[in-house]
Amino acid sequence: MPAFEILHIDHIVLRVADLERSLRFYHDLLGCPIRRRRETLGMIHLAAGASLIDLVAVDGPLGQQGGPGPGTAGHNLDHFCLRIEPFDEAALSRMLQDAGVEVQAAQPRYGAEGEGLSLYCFDPDGNRVELKGAAGE
Repeated sequence: MPAFEILHIDHIVLRVADLERSLRFYHDLLGCPIRRRRETLGMIHLAAGASLIDLVAVDGPLGQQGGPGPGTAGHNLDHFCLRIEPFDEAALSRMLQDAGVEVQAAQPRYGAEGEGLSLYCFDPDGNRVELKGAAGE
């Protein structure tokens, strides 16, 4: 047993083909505020509640270290989940679809707070993003 306790996910790092395109998805569409830009690294830190989503340009100094970017043959991650409130499937699906985002129908899924409705959508690089409501919804 370790001598520490994991409190929450601090951040995730997504390698992206186009920083500005991804910024439009995470910042403009999903509402993640910009915490910090690090131009010398090709990186933008976005707030996601108490956590961060870091966007790294695959062709930037930091992103080049990871090799080729995600493509149809494989991704750098299966998905990540953002707990949102309120969870209104119809309104959420409409907003995402109006922005040209692929959305899958909501269904009950298990998460940190228990089982609750969530839906999957896809960011501009094809990363699957789970948007999850409260447990029991």
